[in-house]
Amino acid sequence: MGLFRKNKNQDANTMETGVKMITVTDPTSVDTEQFNTIRTNIKFSNVDKDYKTLMITSSNMSEGKSTVSANIATAFAKQGLHTLLVDSDLRRPTINATFGIDNPQGLSNYLSERSFDVNKIIYKTSVKNLYVMPSGPIPPNPSELIGSKRMAELIKKLSEQLDLVIFDAPPVLSVTDAQIVSTNVDGTILVVRANKTEKAAVKEAVRLIKQVGGHIIGTVLNDVEVKGSGYYGYYGYSKDSKKKK
Repeated sequence: MGLFRKNKNQDANTMETGVKMITVTDPTSVDTEQFNTIRTNIKFSNVDKDYKTLMITSSNMSEGKSTVSANIATAFAKQGLHTLLVDSDLRRPTINATFGIDNPQGLSNYLSERSFDVNKIIYKTSVKNLYVMPSGPIPPNPSELIGSKRMAELIKKLSEQLDLVIFDAPPVLSVTDAQIVSTNVDGTILVVRANKTEKAAVKEAVRLIKQVGGHIIGTVLNDVEVKGSGYYGYYGYSKDSKKKK
């Protein structure tokens, strides 16, 4: 069906048009079931405790991290978890466009304004239990804001008030933001795009996350052509699994 097969125009325009929410528009599709499988793999990748905070990133741009973030967040919300999706990509935000939020305020406002009320930038969505936080106006100092003590405190505060918080972070090889966020969350998921992402880039992204003490719990391989079916979709697996699921 070609729903998830991307083209250059889609990649360039996600800031304006948002990402495809297949888990909402087609909840019985094979692609939605793959996101449900990823959700299950995440839940069982740590038997000792539940993950409260996750970061989803990629090695480079246009590999599908924002699409994966939004759809995984929806999958968790549909299972009854109060889930917050935070757009922590302060350079190329997508949440406003994806969820039709007109208010320009967001995370950057909270991080740069001491008296700013975080509740003003947490929005309910049409999906029960799913909330989103936009990135806000693009600031002149994104990395400084992401690396601030206020950001670390926010992550802790949100984790105490919600069942799960997912951070859509910038690509690892582009800026340092993802490395910084990885040190404050329970786990990181790396999105890899089939036939596009280079092996060397993935290895370097993994090295950079581990270098700062980040915990990579798995990867999501997307834009995969399934032979015999004629469509492109998502295929996830847990890092610690010996067998792909």
